[in-house]
Amino acid sequence: MTLLEDIIKTIMDKGEIISKEKISQSVYKIQIQSDAVKTMDFVPGCFIRLGVGIGKDVTSKKDMVRSYSIWDIDQDLKTFSLAIATHSNGIGAQWAEDCTVGDNVYYKTKTGKFTVDNSADSYLMIGDLSALSHLYIINRYLSEDKEIESIIYNINVAELYPDINNNTPFNFYDIEENNLKEIIAQIENVIPNLKGEKMAYIAGDSRVCIAINQYLRNELKWNTKQIKTKPFWNPDKTGLE
Repeated sequence: MTLLEDIIKTIMDKGEIISKEKISQSVYKIQIQSDAVKTMDFVPGCFIRLGVGIGKDVTSKKDMVRSYSIWDIDQDLKTFSLAIATHSNGIGAQWAEDCTVGDNVYYKTKTGKFTVDNSADSYLMIGDLSALSHLYIINRYLSEDKEIESIIYNINVAELYPDINNNTPFNFYDIEENNLKEIIAQIENVIPNLKGEKMAYIAGDSRVCIAINQYLRNELKWNTKQIKTKPFWNPDKTGLE
């Protein structure tokens, strides 16, 4: 993989880990400093592709890179923060466990479509542990006059963590992954609180993203433009962003 590593280092931006902190039972906050952050075309909700497999004996080139949401950014200080969960025990989780302050990293910024959109009056945020930091930054960049309801779930609530400013703006639920019946029951509880033009952000387990998207469209008759989804993982796949 030496040639591939050389290519990754050439096309990606270089940074350095300047802090690492365990913020819940299975999540690390990792802060990276990089000159490229100063001129980054940042949009709340963008993410990076990180070369977690560099220097590792990986079995395929897709294991060289993993995608992580930018949780917080300070372009004046040229830093950004990631929240990386380790309960998957995959190559990204192992990287988060093993990396140390002072390590060099290689990354590339990507925008995608799961970014902040202030065009609605009220919002529904649904996601699991893997989506939490992404939903946090979108929430912080929504206008203060927005009505926001949230269903953030995990089988172990202790794995969830507060936002970068130590606030907890979301409602946490002890719900196991892919328990669609319970998630939909919670949606039915909060939907009456949403007024005016509505929008949903749904992220995490790809099975949940698909099912809730269909529920909102078919049962509640939401327009597809009102629903933003981002599958972060699937139990049958590896490397899903």
